[in-house]
Amino acid sequence: MVKKLFIPGPTHVRESILEAQTAPMIGHRSTDYSNLQAAVTPKLQKLLYTEQPVFIFASSGTGVMEGALRQTVLKRALVTVCGAFSERWYEIAVANGVPTDRLDVPMGEGFTPEMIDSALSGGAYDVLTITLNETSTGVMNPLKDIAALVRAKYPDTLLLVDAVSAMAGVKIEFDAWDLDVAISSSQKCFALPPGLAITGVSERALKRAAQVPNRGYYFDFIDMLKYFKRNQTPATPAISLIYALNQQMDDILAEGLEARWARHAEMAGIVQDWARTYWELFPNEAFLSNTVTTISNTRNADISALNKELGKRGASISDGYGDLKGKTFRIAHMGDLTPADVTWVLGEINDILGL
Repeated sequence: MVKKLFIPGPTHVRESILEAQTAPMIGHRSTDYSNLQAAVTPKLQKLLYTEQPVFIFASSGTGVMEGALRQTVLKRALVTVCGAFSERWYEIAVANGVPTDRLDVPMGEGFTPEMIDSALSGGAYDVLTITLNETSTGVMNPLKDIAALVRAKYPDTLLLVDAVSAMAGVKIEFDAWDLDVAISSSQKCFALPPGLAITGVSERALKRAAQVPNRGYYFDFIDMLKYFKRNQTPATPAISLIYALNQQMDDILAEGLEARWARHAEMAGIVQDWARTYWELFPNEAFLSNTVTTISNTRNADISALNKELGKRGASISDGYGDLKGKTFRIAHMGDLTPADVTWVLGEINDILGL
């Protein structure tokens, strides 16, 4: 039985998107490939409300997180940590010898502009990282407000955004919010197979990268820009996945961006109301995510057994992550899922547990 995935990645992929990958192979230096990238790039720019470059890397989002830190920090980075995946920024910085400090909040909490202001006020940092959507805790940080604070008071501090589990599920106005790097992965809200990292990069970030002498090779923004201008990539792209991305972007734009954001908000509301009724929400309600809900396991349910039974019915949810395993569970509502889908899976859970 094919399971419908209600997990925070990889997400459910529609048959038509899987089929789009079967287009005949083309040479990555051919006109055919350049035409393909030229077709998909403006669609990605519409998605991010930007006129600046949107790069497509054959990589997970983690790869571009590493590349972004390597080529934007001249002084010191401040990494904000609100869960297991935002901590990855810090681990990457340390692994690459990038001078860094961390700003932590308790699990289930998010960051406010006031917290960021206090941390940046000493003037030690030229890069700030923020995880828009922390999938371990179900926290969505107020990126728009944080970005406004950074741009107003710390104009020389670049803002690097892990938007891996948010991009294509919530509105991200890259230009209006004046972001510098926004990174996503294909297997989350884009509802594609894994393998692509979609990344918006500002002119300001490109200028910073040009000042960094050892910015790495594979994720070099300056080299990427040279090829981007002729609708190619420095290394071999994941051509079949880009065919699927192009098809999915047509479908996303046909749905309408505002309608897409509203659908994700509606699905989140359904799951959150259910969680309030039968369990408890794990995160502070001021920071609830529109793409994944983390629920406190107040009934001490056996999540593994629940998922095994759900699998027989054609669905899968996620246990808690890391230290939260067993204490919480997670239901994703992103990509091409619908309100009817989430209503169905919640009904199945109720039936299995006798709620």
